Amino acid sequence: MDDAVLYEIDGDGIVTLTLNRPEMRNPISDPAVIDALLDALARLEEDPAAHVAILTGAGKGFSSGGNINEMKPGGNVNGGMPVRTRLNYKRGIQRLPLAFAALEVPVIAAVNGAAVGAGCDLTCMCDLRIAGESARFAESFVKIGLIAGDGGSWLLPRVVGWSKAAEMALTGDMIDATEALACGLVSKVVADDQLMPEARALARRIAANPSHAVRMTKRLLWEGRRSDLATLLEMAAAMQSAAHATEDHAEAVDAFLEKRKPAFKGS
Repeated sequence: MDDAVLYEIDGDGIVTLTLNRPEMRNPISDPAVIDALLDALARLEEDPAAHVAILTGAGKGFSSGGNINEMKPGGNVNGGMPVRTRLNYKRGIQRLPLAFAALEVPVIAAVNGAAVGAGCDLTCMCDLRIAGESARFAESFVKIGLIAGDGGSWLLPRVVGWSKAAEMALTGDMIDATEALACGLVSKVVADDQLMPEARALARRIAANPSHAVRMTKRLLWEGRRSDLATLLEMAAAMQSAAHATEDHAEAVDAFLEKRKPAFKGS
């Protein structure tokens, strides 16, 4: 299962992570897939050459979410006993939102085809989302008598707002890319054949900035979801003191004053 998630990096520091189970529309609830994605995120965080990542799905779908076959009693999700099922979630898919929240490298979800259930929530774990015209989204857990066991009830309202999140979660209805754009679930919709080029163009704009500033900016944005203003200001002051001491900051100031393009070194 080493190829469950593909990891590729280019010369611009852009990492492409590809969910690679296209024959099943890339479900993410199987333990081997979860482990592969967690390994990829850990590698991404530790890779000094990585500035930004794009997450997408192989084939015609982004992610079908949970593997329905594994939801039968005795499967990798439903342990047959409530205490066992609880541990399966904690030791399984619930590790993903925590890993994405801890990650300082920004991640762009390039949503191709359907992102359903946990697949929809996976897009919300990312920092930015763009969609191809054929993309569809559904917070569909209620359709099979379940709730979002992967943190979707925390993630989705913070992306689309309370009212739209409640509509999506309580109906389980599918929305298309146009509606996803209107409610802020994605920031851009492009032709399907332009999805990855557009994602890479966005990634290059992020990667062009000093890597330490990008990582700290992402950390502050995530902390702002749960911290009060005073706490966030204290963290921002500490991070800003570190940013002021970097060579890239000095280079940016010099380049601005000299009216030239800066040459950042990640230091």
